[in-house]
Amino acid sequence: MSATGTTDAPASKRLRLPSFSVQVLIGLVAGVALGLIARSMGPVADGSPNWLTSSLDTVGDLFVDLLRTAVIPLVFTAIVASIANLRDVTNAARLAGQTILWFAITALIAVAIGIGLGLILQPGAHTSVTEEAAGEPGSTGDWWAFLTGLVPSNFLGLSANTSVEAADGAASATTSLSFNVLQLIVVAAAIGIAALKLGDKAEPFLAFNRSALAIIQKVLWWIIRLAPIGTAGLLGYAVADYGWDAIGSLGRFTLAIYIGLALVLFVVYPTLLRAHGLNPLKYFAGAWPAIQLGFVSRSSIGTLPVTEQVTERNLGVPRSYASFAVPFGATTKMDGCAAIYPAVAAIFVAQFFGVDLAVTDYLLIVLVSVVGSAATAGTTGAVVMLTLTLSTLGLPLAGVGLLLAVDPILDMGRTAVNVAGQALVPTIVAKREGLLDVDVYNSRHGADAFTDDVDERTENPVPA
Repeated sequence: MSATGTTDAPASKRLRLPSFSVQVLIGLVAGVALGLIARSMGPVADGSPNWLTSSLDTVGDLFVDLLRTAVIPLVFTAIVASIANLRDVTNAARLAGQTILWFAITALIAVAIGIGLGLILQPGAHTSVTEEAAGEPGSTGDWWAFLTGLVPSNFLGLSANTSVEAADGAASATTSLSFNVLQLIVVAAAIGIAALKLGDKAEPFLAFNRSALAIIQKVLWWIIRLAPIGTAGLLGYAVADYGWDAIGSLGRFTLAIYIGLALVLFVVYPTLLRAHGLNPLKYFAGAWPAIQLGFVSRSSIGTLPVTEQVTERNLGVPRSYASFAVPFGATTKMDGCAAIYPAVAAIFVAQFFGVDLAVTDYLLIVLVSVVGSAATAGTTGAVVMLTLTLSTLGLPLAGVGLLLAVDPILDMGRTAVNVAGQALVPTIVAKREGLLDVDVYNSRHGADAFTDDVDERTENPVPA
């Protein structure tokens, strides 16, 4: 056997896939194309979705479920590690205060835009929707939800819901588990502070927590690599199931919402970034993976792991701060769902039912939008925020039913803005406090940087 021939053999070449951003773009295009095909196929004979629509729905749901699975361990271990690493509870309290302040500032600007658009476009006075579409919502907002949401009902804030369905004379029960991120944050913060106070005695636990966090992040990378496939499924199902037919009589309302979302996303946010000496294009390049996933998934919680990772790796926010601010923002920072949407929707309902709003009513809309998202943090959602706004103003809750036809279409844009704001505020606060890694912010380039660590491990050539 001779070893001399090994140096003459051509180096093996591994198949190089397109960059991650290109893969996501391909997923977006494929999703639209598949959705249009599925929509043209129509439902099957019994009215149920065709095989392609069901397949797209399943693929999209599985991807979001995978992301949601990573939320509990990621948030818990990251917050415990970040608090233990701070070694300064006072500084943590200052950062938390600054975060809440900027949550309120951006919400105030967003709700002002929503009120202005509602008054200018008059969506409730220019609609062909009828009162037959009105209906009471299944859930309503509650000002006590914030306090009740802060108190954990169990270690991980888990809750179980059981539903019973009867079919063909037989009853079946289904139990589903859900979790409250706000309660999870409280539990993790308490454990982190306790470990900080214990000092050396807590070091074995903190070492285990750091190892667990590293393992969870590794698994998360694997899930994120499936984003192009998940994007195709989510967007394809949205096109196939919702289409744009539902806009119809609510066209002006839909237009008002999307104009408001665009103003916040592409005018307000860049202006705030410029005011803090940050390049808006760098921000959008870095935050794009989370924003686009929020748009197609319609879930801030499902997008949370991606939002946290891009905030740290692409935007340069320290992990010790981002691991608190981003999960907290996922439950309380919703410029789309909790500011623009309820403002325009409340004005729509008032105009539709012929109720004149006074100046004090508009001030109440502002109050609900600025602090209401925190008040409903235990049960977040656009419908919950809208019912809280309507009940505060004394408007008919049946007006919620008027808007449900276009809610899925609006929810895509609302969630994208929510996610963008959840990454923006930690970036601004970190810059103001001198914590932002400006070199990382300016040098990272969006989705490609998002998978740099994985690519570095997989693209090294095998030694000859």
